[in-house]
Amino acid sequence: MVDKNIKSTNNSWVANVAQLARIELTNAEETKFAGQLGAVLENFELLNQVYTDNVEITAQVTGLTNVFRSDEVKNPAGKKSRDELLSNAPEVEDGSIKVPGVFQ
Repeated sequence: MVDKNIKSTNNSWVANVAQLARIELTNAEETKFAGQLGAVLENFELLNQVYTDNVEITAQVTGLTNVFRSDEVKNPAGKKSRDELLSNAPEVEDGSIKVPGVFQ
């Protein structure tokens, strides 16, 4: 149930949310958004009145199933091995490419 105090939103409530989001609003924008937010919350109040007690839960309606392939390590013919690829790096350490440090 939507709190009646929030439903009748005022500019101070919108100003508080804007401050939390680090957004600067003019007084005109606060008034505009308070009205819009109130309308949105009224629509949610209408949804709260819908009877859903005997409605079956639906996660998805298209019937699709998992289409991912299994994660398998492969090295097809013609692909270079890790060691061959690392041989092209200017500097290698413990099987990894060594790069200059970012933080001192």
